[in-house]
Amino acid sequence: MYMWYVYILKCSDKTLYAGVTNDLNRRLNEHNNSILGSKYTRARRPVTIVYQKKYKTRSLAQIEEYRIKQLPKKDKIKIINKY
Repeated sequence: MYMWYVYILKCSDKTLYAGVTNDLNRRLNEHNNSILGSKYTRARRPVTIVYQKKYKTRSLAQIEEYRIKQLPKKDKIKIINKY
């Protein structure tokens, strides 16, 4: 059974990017080194993981990812600082 992760990346231009994956190391490598990384992060490399949280299902992780993406940057920073 996979664990799913919601993660937040800090990009080289200090912006934040939220995503979902079942393999954090692979996904971080894709964001930094591959065309499989998101279009947004490809233009803002290198990126680093500043937050991660595990979920039992993809659905729960995607709900949380959506919630985070709707937040203003200051609220995302609060989530990161609590982590």
